[in-house]
Amino acid sequence: MIRAGIASFLALAGTLLPIAIASAEMPGKSYHIDPASLPKPYATASAVNPSRYNPSPSDARINLPIGFQINLFADQLQHARNIKVASDGTVFMAQSRRGRILLLKDSDGDSQADIREFYVRGMSRPHGLAIHDSWLYFADTDHIWRIDWVPGRTRPKRAPEKITAEGALGDGSGHWTRNIAISPDGKTMFASIGSRGNIGEEPLPRASIQKFSLTKNGFLTDQETYATGLRNPVGIGFNPANGRLYTVVNERDGLGDGLVPDYFTSVRAGGFYGWPYAYIGPNPQPDYGERAPDMVAKSIIPDVLIQSHSAPLGFTFLQNADVPEDWKDDALVALHGSWNAARPTGYKIIRVPFEKGKPTGGYVNFMTGFHLNPEAEDGAASIWGRPVALAVMPDGSILFSEDAGQKIWRISRL
Repeated sequence: MIRAGIASFLALAGTLLPIAIASAEMPGKSYHIDPASLPKPYATASAVNPSRYNPSPSDARINLPIGFQINLFADQLQHARNIKVASDGTVFMAQSRRGRILLLKDSDGDSQADIREFYVRGMSRPHGLAIHDSWLYFADTDHIWRIDWVPGRTRPKRAPEKITAEGALGDGSGHWTRNIAISPDGKTMFASIGSRGNIGEEPLPRASIQKFSLTKNGFLTDQETYATGLRNPVGIGFNPANGRLYTVVNERDGLGDGLVPDYFTSVRAGGFYGWPYAYIGPNPQPDYGERAPDMVAKSIIPDVLIQSHSAPLGFTFLQNADVPEDWKDDALVALHGSWNAARPTGYKIIRVPFEKGKPTGGYVNFMTGFHLNPEAEDGAASIWGRPVALAVMPDGSILFSEDAGQKIWRISRL
């Protein structure tokens, strides 16, 4: 693991200048949350503590490990949510609240997007994105859709086509993101669907990952439930090193600052991950555990626990990224940041180390700086960015979107 140093960059009008800075919340800081050492429910009061956005702080900075640099890829994006990079470097970005999918491209090689086209409009909060053969697939709150796309094209030739039945993704209330991933063999699509509420018994497909057969002509058939008990599984994707499906989950609120840890985990076929009856293995949820003790007992402990309320939204594996060789099996995870913690957490990107094809159980800060007052013991977080999604470009650079400043940033090696 490389933890040798830190590069900090002061953000001034889109230009990032190296500076010296000392902070407790810096790249290289490691975390390991032991599932056997969790606090008791209600050990602390449940806080309502949303962040405060500062659009132009004089001391805005981004901190990265030594050897990396960062530049602005695109700004003024209007609800910059999920991103997907195509083989030719075209970037698709979901502008969820605007009902659009935006196409961006760096056509002149200056590491900034100079082409912008609305590729899809008029959808119901689109979020999930996937590319396969000559189709861009996307999911909004109601359906999975497809629209034609080939490398080099900036506008579709036909309208989006709905490829799921009514009700296949549940209704759009509560947790509204619907993310999708296509298996490495191109034969299966998976869709992650969050719960309606914080805690409660809800019918499927809520709080689950659904599986579909993807036909040769690009349609979806044979829907079945793949995994359950996942309160809000936002990011979903396959590890290119071993073909395993992974997700990040936003866990429940209301049990105190230390509960319940969010997590990054591989997903087992038929697996049950606790919600609403248990959490982090067979820990019974107050008022729910006694309703289904058999479900509590079979609850799976996730691979990597993340500080409670950090809100992991997206991730990418680093196999094709320009990173140190001993990071190639690792993953980066975007933490959107808390609203339900007395001491705010998140607002950064973390690295999840792997060994022998499995996460080691902890994580390490990779990118920090959006949280302007991380040393404060309590009170609202003053922030100037909230990471959402990550993707690797064909040249190995790493893009991430953030929906406070409405930007996409590009991280590359020096």
